Amino acid sequence: MTDDRTPVLRRPLGRLDRLGLLLAAPLLLTACGGGDGDEPEQVSADTVETPEVGLCRVLGPSDVAEPSNSTAPVDCAERHTAETFAVGPLPDRFTDAAYDSPDLGAFAYKTCGRAFGRFVGGDESRVMRSTVSWAWFRPSEDAWEQGARWYRCDAVGGGVTGEAYVDLPETAEGLLAGVPQDRWTVCADGPTVSEGEKVACTEPHTWRAVSTVPVGEDDDPWPGDRVVEVTSRDACSSQVGALLGYPLDYEFGWTAFGEGQWEAGNRRSICWARTDS
Repeated sequence: MTDDRTPVLRRPLGRLDRLGLLLAAPLLLTACGGGDGDEPEQVSADTVETPEVGLCRVLGPSDVAEPSNSTAPVDCAERHTAETFAVGPLPDRFTDAAYDSPDLGAFAYKTCGRAFGRFVGGDESRVMRSTVSWAWFRPSEDAWEQGARWYRCDAVGGGVTGEAYVDLPETAEGLLAGVPQDRWTVCADGPTVSEGEKVACTEPHTWRAVSTVPVGEDDDPWPGDRVVEVTSRDACSSQVGALLGYPLDYEFGWTAFGEGQWEAGNRRSICWARTDS
């Protein structure tokens, strides 16, 4: 888990809370999927060949927690929680890289993250505030030893904080284009953002993720927790205030990410507004 923070402030009084989020993903949603709970079929974990784009699978949090995945594809017209949207060979600089090299995570964050935005039709801000996320996989350790060097990016329905993911439509392509449905937009229900359960905005909620704000440039070194928190607080205060028409009193929150996500390439924080709709 990263050292992510979600301070929540009622203007002008404030308090600091904490929230942990997974590296290299948008805000994560606790959700339940359909199905009978059967374990999905497995295929060889040691395949050297590059995977195919467009295949669907039934994945859960335990699958996404692993560096490689051997779950057999299913018909995309049937129930599924994941869809492969990008694959490819790893750059030559990873030919002699260790299997668990941190540079692989940074490469995946940029490569899969950018491809995911194009696939679902949302910019970085929209993606970070959605209830769909992505996961990436590399070859198994045995296949890696045999010289396999590829990556696989999967769109997943929901996040990894719950026991299951939500089912995706037949394809997730264009899911966030235009004005996304509330079922694909993240909200929170609780007294503060960090204490609240993350839900789709179709569910009862007290907080809505309304925007994201930049907290640094691509080439900037990690400025430290305090700088990121203060920058996030001030920028989200302005953003939420503007969205609400600058009322005298309003509640807002922010999710500021830690050094791990900074090193992976994330330079944005999420702004939340207190709302009942």
